[in-house]
Parts: sequence; C-alpha cells; structure tokens
Amino acid sequence: MKKIFSGVQPTGIITLGNYIGAFRQFTALQDDYECVFCIVDQHAITVPQDPEELRSHIRSLAALYIAVGIDPNKSTLFIQSEVPAHAQAGWIMQCISYIGELERMTQFKDKSTGKEAVSAALLTYPPLMAADILLYQSDIVPVGDDQKQHVELTRDLAERFNKKYGEVLTIPDIQLPKNGARIKSLQDPLKKMSKSDPNNKATIRLLDTPKEIEKKIKSSVTDSEGIVAFDLENKPGVSNLLTIEAALTDVSVEALVQKYEGKGYGDFKASVAQVIIDHLAPIQARYEELLNSSELDDILDHGAEKANTLANATLAKMEAAMGLGRRR
Repeated sequence: MKKIFSGVQPTGIITLGNYIGAFRQFTALQDDYECVFCIVDQHAITVPQDPEELRSHIRSLAALYIAVGIDPNKSTLFIQSEVPAHAQAGWIMQCISYIGELERMTQFKDKSTGKEAVSAALLTYPPLMAADILLYQSDIVPVGDDQKQHVELTRDLAERFNKKYGEVLTIPDIQLPKNGARIKSLQDPLKKMSKSDPNNKATIRLLDTPKEIEKKIKSSVTDSEGIVAFDLENKPGVSNLLTIEAALTDVSVEALVQKYEGKGYGDFKASVAQVIIDHLAPIQARYEELLNSSELDDILDHGAEKANTLANATLAKMEAAMGLGRRR
C-alpha cells in the first residue's frame, strides 16, 4: 500500500471547513493507503504558545481525530514531539537547505512582514516539515494550496539529498484537494472558513454547542432576495449554506434547492443548523468519551511506538549516508 502523511498543528479547534475539506477525506483514505497522521506540536511553537493551552489543544486534536473516524487499527496517529527523529531529521534537512529558498516561502514572508522580530524557527520550519514527511517514506501528501509550496520544497530537498548521498528518500507526490466542498466564512462568504478568524460568528467549530451553531447560522450573511438558489457569484452566502448541507447529507445541491423552493431564509437557516447539529452530535459524544480516558493515551502510546520504529529506520539510513556517527 502507498503511504500518505498528513500533519495538523494543535492550534485552535478544528472548523467545520477543516472537517469537510480534509478530515472526512482522511477517513476514506485509510482504507486504501497506509496513513500516518501527525499532531505537529513542534511546528506550533514557531510562534509563542501558552504551555497549558498547547497541551490541552494537543489532546483535544488527538481526540477529534479518533472521533471523526480515524481508526488506530488502520492508521498511525501520534504526537510529533514524542518521536525525536523529527527534530533530528529536521536538522539534517536544515543543513541541506539554502537561506534564500527559505526566505522565499510565502508563509514566512506573510508572518514576518511588519514584525520587529521573529524566531529563527519561523524561517527554518519548512525543513522540519520536510523531515516529517520524508521520515515515513511518504508517497503522497494531501495539502491545501497554502501548503503546496512547502511540499514542493520537500521534494527539492529529498532530490538534493538523494543526488548527494544516494537513493535514501522517497520523493512524495502532492495531492491537492479535489474540486469538492469549499466551505466559506459565515460572515464573509468570499473567503474560506478559518479557525484563526477573529470574528467568532464567522466560523463553526466541531465542538460548538447546538445553541452556538443555531446562533451562527442564523446570523450568517446571505442577501436580500429571499430565494434559496445556488449562485456562487451573486448569492455566495446562500450557496455556502447549501454546500455545507450537501456535504454533510450527501444530497445534491440541486435536490436541496428543490427542497427549499418557496421557503424563506429563516426556515432555510434553521434547517441547515439542525443538519449540522445532528451530524456533529455523535462526533462530540465520542470526543467527550475519549478526552479524559486511558483509551486515548493507549492509542497515542501505540502510535508513537509505531512512528518511532518507522522514523528511526529512515533516520538511521540518512545518518549513515551522510557519515554521521560510527556505524555504516
């Protein structure tokens, strides 16, 4: 089976957009691929974090991975900092990276512009991301457009390493999202739903209560026409709500438009909110069951053990190829 690697930072709660756009696809992939899912907590500390809050977010994200359907018997789920090979291989990747190519990373430019000072890790975290991927000899890396540049750098670094030290690393392919549901902000339906949006009403999070979901959907931006129709250009807000319901129910947008024919936005929004609440209820129940359980620790312990075995094998090959240590 081909290997897939995906890493998610434990910063903030997963949004409905993250869930529909990525996490639901992860659950489908694990039947056909050997999947490695990593909670990349070392990436999170490239910017200041409250230690207790970070620790809480790590556990919360792990519980959500399982609650949405990641099966630990099929996939490997672990925390990055519990596999030391990531930091070790990250240093090796730094040693073959060039400052110029790291400074050209769009996210570094975005996050450093206008700042009086930023950490060196903000510049050098792409080599760590490369190590994350390459340690598992990953064949495929599913990413959004915003991370494509980093995986392209990963490919460049792997090719550079192999050319200089021998065929040690697998060159991963980039898998961009299929043309499916792209969930937008509830307050600005021209931009994507984001967990970092300062407007709390713009984003539905997987752990929102039914009351919070109702309130956010009720206040979502639509238009003054009062007709439920799918038109991305002229009715982006209504189209976004239709897209959400279609994604969660597997009912076509066309069928939903017929369902809401003759109904006003009040009934439409109430119905969409109920669909979201009903869909998230079992996920939230499973999350609460896992959060403070030994089951979650057992899953993460087992995942770390599997990940350490895989990562250490690749790291040993990398170190031997470079002449590090005493062993060939």
